[in-house]
Amino acid sequence: MDEDILGSPEELLAKQHRREKKDLQAKIQSMKNGVPKNDKKRRKQLTEDIGKLEAELNKKQEEELIQLKSTENTQVEEAVKVEEVVNGMESLGVDGDHEKADEKQPRATKAQKRRDKKAAQEKERESRIAEAEVDNLLGARHQEGLKLAQKLAQRQLQIKEIASDGHCMYRAVEDQLARRLTLSLKALRSRTAEHMRGHVDDFLPFITHPNTGDMYSAEDFEKYCNEVDHTAAWGGQLELRALTEVLKLPIEVIQADASDIKIGEEYDIAPITLVYMRHAYGLGEHYNSVERLKEPANEQDS
Repeated sequence: MDEDILGSPEELLAKQHRREKKDLQAKIQSMKNGVPKNDKKRRKQLTEDIGKLEAELNKKQEEELIQLKSTENTQVEEAVKVEEVVNGMESLGVDGDHEKADEKQPRATKAQKRRDKKAAQEKERESRIAEAEVDNLLGARHQEGLKLAQKLAQRQLQIKEIASDGHCMYRAVEDQLARRLTLSLKALRSRTAEHMRGHVDDFLPFITHPNTGDMYSAEDFEKYCNEVDHTAAWGGQLELRALTEVLKLPIEVIQADASDIKIGEEYDIAPITLVYMRHAYGLGEHYNSVERLKEPANEQDS
């Protein structure tokens, strides 16, 4: 009865987590109000402090969800054991008196059965939601996103989402170049393919058939370059190398669980920056662009 009034453990924990996040946002807003906008040093430290507070709260809530799930599993196991004991007693005829008492109880109406069924379905749905929350918080995609956000925040950057359509690497480069020059997606692909065709010895030895591991023939390589030029073929490190040579500038790639990569260090100018995500989508690898870190919106503005 109390659980029906107050809510299930999953609902109570979810409400608590929402309240904690709201309290944290209020605290963050108070911290921001206490630092002048023109004090860049303190604003930078403030951003790092905010990142730490958010990471600590995420970690705490993850641990609480894990603990709740563990407790529920233990309760289910104990309930199964009790049911096994009761069933054993019934098979020995020990529970005969209870059976007679049950016969005296009025039968549940169809309406009551429908309510019971609906309540059971709702309870099962809530349980699935709680399990999904745990899986999401512990999942590779969520963890990768947290690590990248913390890494980028230290540099006053954040992820700028790029469409996952096979062109993501080129679109991310196009977005970064917009601050310097205008080159379309089509032009980037075309110039990449053209450069690779003109420098076969620099690229062909590093391409193999994914299924067999055999080296590409000259014919295979030409087909590969045509796909770079005319299709939505996914771009990787070889194409990034070609692009640095085409554009005469370095490209920096930030990763969550590995050291950052800088391709084209021979060009002594500021690099453009991409983010490589291994677990971003169902298909796996993905590239995003970056932009300057935006301050959290005021509650009044939301």
